[in-house]
Amino acid sequence: MLKLIKYLKKYTGLILIVFALLMIQALSDLSLPSYTSDIVDVGIQQGGIESTVPEAVRESQMNKLRFLLDDASENIIFESYRLISKDNLSQEEFESYLKEYPILSSENLYVLNTKVEAKLTQLNDIFTRVFLLVNVLNGESEQAEATKNQLLQQMPTALADQTLFEIVIQMQPEQADFIIKSIEKQVTVMPKAIQEQSAVAVVKAEYDAIGIDIDRIQTEYIFIAGAKMIGLAFVGLVATVLVGFLAAKIAAGLGRDLRTQVFHRVVNFSNKEFDKYSTATLITRSTNDIQQVQMMMVMMLRIVIYAPILAIGGVIKVLNTNTSMTWIIALGVVVIMGFVGTLFSIAMPKFKLMQKLVDRLNLVTREILTGLPVIRAFHKEQYEEKRFEEANYDLTNTGLFVNRVMAFMMPTMMFIMNGITVLIMWKGAKGIDLGNMQVGDLMAFIQYTMQVIMAFFMLTMISVMLPRATVSAARIGEIIDTDLTILDPDKTEEFIDSKKGYVEFENVSFRYPNAEDDVISDITFTAKPGETTAIIGSTGSGKSTIVNLIPRFYDVTEGVIKVDGADIRKVTQHDLREKLGYIPQKGILFSGTIDSNIRYGKQMATEEEVKKAAMIAQAYDFIEEKPDRYNTAISQDGTNVSGGQKQRLSIARAIAKDPEIYIFDDSFSALDYKTDVALRKALKSEISNSTVIIVAQRISTILHAEQILVLEDGKIVGKGTHHELMNHCEVYQQIASSQLSKEELANE
Repeated sequence: MLKLIKYLKKYTGLILIVFALLMIQALSDLSLPSYTSDIVDVGIQQGGIESTVPEAVRESQMNKLRFLLDDASENIIFESYRLISKDNLSQEEFESYLKEYPILSSENLYVLNTKVEAKLTQLNDIFTRVFLLVNVLNGESEQAEATKNQLLQQMPTALADQTLFEIVIQMQPEQADFIIKSIEKQVTVMPKAIQEQSAVAVVKAEYDAIGIDIDRIQTEYIFIAGAKMIGLAFVGLVATVLVGFLAAKIAAGLGRDLRTQVFHRVVNFSNKEFDKYSTATLITRSTNDIQQVQMMMVMMLRIVIYAPILAIGGVIKVLNTNTSMTWIIALGVVVIMGFVGTLFSIAMPKFKLMQKLVDRLNLVTREILTGLPVIRAFHKEQYEEKRFEEANYDLTNTGLFVNRVMAFMMPTMMFIMNGITVLIMWKGAKGIDLGNMQVGDLMAFIQYTMQVIMAFFMLTMISVMLPRATVSAARIGEIIDTDLTILDPDKTEEFIDSKKGYVEFENVSFRYPNAEDDVISDITFTAKPGETTAIIGSTGSGKSTIVNLIPRFYDVTEGVIKVDGADIRKVTQHDLREKLGYIPQKGILFSGTIDSNIRYGKQMATEEEVKKAAMIAQAYDFIEEKPDRYNTAISQDGTNVSGGQKQRLSIARAIAKDPEIYIFDDSFSALDYKTDVALRKALKSEISNSTVIIVAQRISTILHAEQILVLEDGKIVGKGTHHELMNHCEVYQQIASSQLSKEELANE
């Protein structure tokens, strides 16, 4: 997989944008639980009052609070508050304040006049302590009642209707200080959440006394928090959509680039590389394998990058929420990783097998569809159906196994996640009961935990998909990294004009890769322009091998092949093949029209040149008989024309190119005798200046060749004209006598 990363270099900018969008998406997702917590804890439980620092305090209440303050705290408070009254405000200011604080009409107020964060933090600590004491002293707790009853035994009974706080402030400073410190010592050990809620309760009571609309504060707080959540959700939505779009764009671009690379590499394969890879596997690697990598790339960009961001952010948020339950997250991650690791070890071999089975199914399907006429002729439909069923059954079973693993994973993962939720609820409920945790914090903790667990879940899901994509990537990389055996030289030679059309074999030997013996050995001959050089021999004697060496489908093992006086290994493949007109043994046509197939070697050929090529190839008559003539559609592989017609169109394609050298690799075998004779006659008169090399099985095709090479076991055992070979080449005599009657031999 890593080998393919280099193809993402051109998409670096888009990947960075995706990363930035994923950060935005993660921040949005991670912010939502904290707002949920705030709505529950602050908006509902605290009535929308966020801080223990009051916006306004009655003068009478502030005077009482002084009794609980040390000098430093008192200075900080009075530096931060402004005393307002009807006397020190203008009429306009007074009316403005009166709308917000109705009690101002009867009592002066201290109003907060600082926004400095550091100062507000100090005030929060001071007021939390003070209001907590006020709440206890004014409350009806057992401790407050016991202390009050004890004091009333020493003080007038007239004070019985007053609160403990009102009683204490009337006592001697030393005695009052002792009582306050004893109460403070007990309340400071209370959980922080309870301290803040108790302090906020005093602030809320003060606001109520001032006449502030508490319901409005609560409504506004919940509305604003909800609006922020909607905004964050929308931002996350936009980021998610953009990430999906860009990830798909990058993955599609990568798939396109890989297909281009694979195609370019395969097009440049020599026959040696084609011998290594079957057509079926090349098709699978160009389609299914690249699709697997493309899908994996989308998942990596959308999940593999996002999951760690979400997990790390979730852990940080959890640590800020409550550290006493972080072990639950660790437990959940360990259980998930253990479970997925077990499934992964089971499924991994099957993922590796999947692509090989796809190759096999493609191979069997291709063979059956290609050979359908033969299958029907031999009545082997049932046998081939059974062979297809076996390949299909193996792939289906493997796919079902993998899908069962995936189907088993999802409910198990949900069970684990729900179990973790129950564990958090059980542990968190105890924390709430003891006052160590608030309800909103518990809700936020559950959401953050689910985000962390989900992040690991997404990563493990990817890890299950990764093996198949990794196998596919390796198969693609294997094609792209295949070393080509036929390469253009760094420094090229020039063709020699005086040797134009000459094809020279000098002591050429060739051995197929991994073979022990040479297919041909010590082949030496020269094919000249204006002459026909024919090659004949028994099956397997090396005839086609010789002509396949000329276009450099293979490179010689020993010796040299020259075209136009230049070693073919020292010129570019393009320049070499521009001089050749190659007609393979099996006629090959491409989907399109008759005209496009004839023009295949020379796109700019004129209409007259196309028709002339068709006439020489003896294809003109059957083309003219078709309704659309040269615009007649040709199906894939030319299945809508006969074998002889396909062969003649292949010959016309080479003739239209007008090359220096024609190579006919047993190209007349599909033609009847009459067409064969007419074609050879037309070739003799129309391309008399070109070099013609013919591989033939029939002696009648090459009787009038200027040079005939007779092959046996990869060696030239005879060379000359028909008459010369009949006189001194026994192998040629045997071939001739097996194909021609005595009368025909005598006439020739």
